[in-house]
Amino acid sequence: MMDLVGYGAFFLTTALIFSLVTLGLNLQWGLTGLFNVGLAGFVAIGAYTSALLTTPDDAARLGGFGLPILVGWAGAMVVGGIAAALTGMATLRLRSDYLAITTFGVAVVVQLVALNAQKLTGGPFGIGFIPRPFGSLAETPLLFNLSNLAVVAAVTLIAYLALEHLSRSPWGRVLKALREDERAAISLGKSARFYRVQAFAVGGAIMALAGALQAHFTGFIAPDNYLPILTFQVWVMLIVGGSGSNLGAVIGSILVWGIWAGSGTLTSMLFPPEQQARAASLQIAAIGVMLCVILLIRPNGLLGDRPRRPRFGKRAKAAAAKSSSGS
Repeated sequence: MMDLVGYGAFFLTTALIFSLVTLGLNLQWGLTGLFNVGLAGFVAIGAYTSALLTTPDDAARLGGFGLPILVGWAGAMVVGGIAAALTGMATLRLRSDYLAITTFGVAVVVQLVALNAQKLTGGPFGIGFIPRPFGSLAETPLLFNLSNLAVVAAVTLIAYLALEHLSRSPWGRVLKALREDERAAISLGKSARFYRVQAFAVGGAIMALAGALQAHFTGFIAPDNYLPILTFQVWVMLIVGGSGSNLGAVIGSILVWGIWAGSGTLTSMLFPPEQQARAASLQIAAIGVMLCVILLIRPNGLLGDRPRRPRFGKRAKAAAAKSSSGS
């Protein structure tokens, strides 16, 4: 029973880290309409920045400043936000598929730098000995996992509440206006590029924070952690939960990660060890089938905004009479 509780805490911690990435993507896409498929790059930037700031000194590479974990997280958000802002200033004049290709290129560049800049990132060997919150409890897995879950849940809750406040603020309403009708928003004196760069930077900072949390939760990072499959997972989480809904982003992340982890466990049980590498592709197939089913039943995701249906007959007359009496 205790092992089951410990695994549940580990599972929720990982799912909530994904939720942070999905919340950042929801700000960029769901609220602002920015098609970012390079989010794995910003997650990697946050992870490596925090790792370099907090790990002990290492003669084999630069960095290793041994700073507190909170300083590493703050540094990850700053560097991730600046990187996203610079990317936004260079690319946000592009639209839809052109923007997607450019942001994907940025993620590939980040991953290649992490793989080849061995003096900075450790190269293919990655960075180890990353300090872990409550590391002294590592010999007691249950307490360690529950403590990390509490920290990650608190950070996710703060990010969720902050984004909810921003989405209802005048700043958030401008972003929605740019998403729905850019020309109308510009005619009211709003700078489309200025607000989009802001949204891209804030979303990138949240993704970088998620990368930092993941790095300190596992204690080790490597370039293979930030392959394009990460982008695929997060996009599916947002689509399933409902684009434009912060709560949907969190629920979608937990649901999709549950299916991903469950399908991995199932394939390891059903297939012999020599076939498990091929069987791992069934995880992607399971996610694809689930995505198709949900979109057929709920085209806007589980908690996405439902399109308003036109009113006919008596309902239309009643609505018209109500609006005329109100005016």
